Amino acid sequence: MKLEHIALNVSNPKEACVWYQEHLGMKIVLANDTEPYIHFLSDGQGSMIELYSNPIAEVPDYGAINPFTFHLAFTVDDLEGEITRLVEAGARQEGDIQVIAGNRLVFLRDPWDITVQLVVRTVPFST
Repeated sequence: MKLEHIALNVSNPKEACVWYQEHLGMKIVLANDTEPYIHFLSDGQGSMIELYSNPIAEVPDYGAINPFTFHLAFTVDDLEGEITRLVEAGARQEGDIQVIAGNRLVFLRDPWDITVQLVVRTVPFST
């Protein structure tokens, strides 16, 4: 069994899709321009995010969810540079840079308040 994707119900999946493409490097795998506006985005390495706006389910108050409860994590090489770039693109930093088990990480909120974690691993995970 292999994890295929994580799905997020958002208020505007088309705008979120564009932001995730332009600023997180995700690529569209599938886009549907009719309700519920399903968009699958891939990192090109097997991980996918599904963004949609499904009226049968309430859009969560992502801003009220503690970053340690739920976040999307992206590995980066230049933590400070990526923080600056993403904040300039509309994200906001949520707390200070932390060092946990030698790994440097920070939480940001995207424009829809979904928590995005940036992490520099001392030893990259292998699959």
